[in-house]
Amino acid sequence: MTYRGTARTKPRRAAGILVGGLLVTIATIAVALGCQSPATQTSAPTPLPSRTSSPTPTPTPTSSPSSAATPHQGGRRSETSGALGAADGVVPDGTTVFDDGIPGVAKLDPALLKALRQAATAAADVGVVFHVNSGWRSPEYQDQLLREAVSKYGSEKEAARWVATAETSAHVSGDAVDIGPYGAAAWLSEHGAGYGLCQIYRNESWHYELRPAAIDQGCPAMYADPTQDPRMQQ
Repeated sequence: MTYRGTARTKPRRAAGILVGGLLVTIATIAVALGCQSPATQTSAPTPLPSRTSSPTPTPTPTSSPSSAATPHQGGRRSETSGALGAADGVVPDGTTVFDDGIPGVAKLDPALLKALRQAATAAADVGVVFHVNSGWRSPEYQDQLLREAVSKYGSEKEAARWVATAETSAHVSGDAVDIGPYGAAAWLSEHGAGYGLCQIYRNESWHYELRPAAIDQGCPAMYADPTQDPRMQQ
């Protein structure tokens, strides 16, 4: 009896062990699934920020180099600010020594004008044209140019190196002319003495006056600037 009873209970115990093992396995899987982070199951990858073009930087304005002060070259119309006109000796651009209808030319000393025209005729043969930047000037025009020079150079002393007073200026008396462009002044520097035309001031390569003796003796030594000219000390 004991032998048969033992035989019946052995399969039941084996079945119980199998069921228990299955339950443990199921429980382990459930625990493993339940331990997953909800964020892991549901969170989508954070999108990368869209690439946008950076605004083009606005260039920083730069100051252009300041222009160096240029010497006061005679009395061109653009250098005057008052109501002066041709009757005061203001000459338009392109004026030549042959323009008799322009007072700045017509009122030059006749001997100076004759020498200028002779020289200009010879220079034209090699393609050089004389332009009159300034010739005869009225006292009012000269005074205005002097005021402008004082403003430009900062003092009467410095202005005097470039512009004479109306009482001493050879332009007011009709005895001086400012010649341009550079090529014409350079031609006169080389050939002017043969016509009695001389550069008077070393700092003014455009300023010419008549020195008849220069035809035979050459031009006299130049003054450094008008302040060295005894005529300016009157």
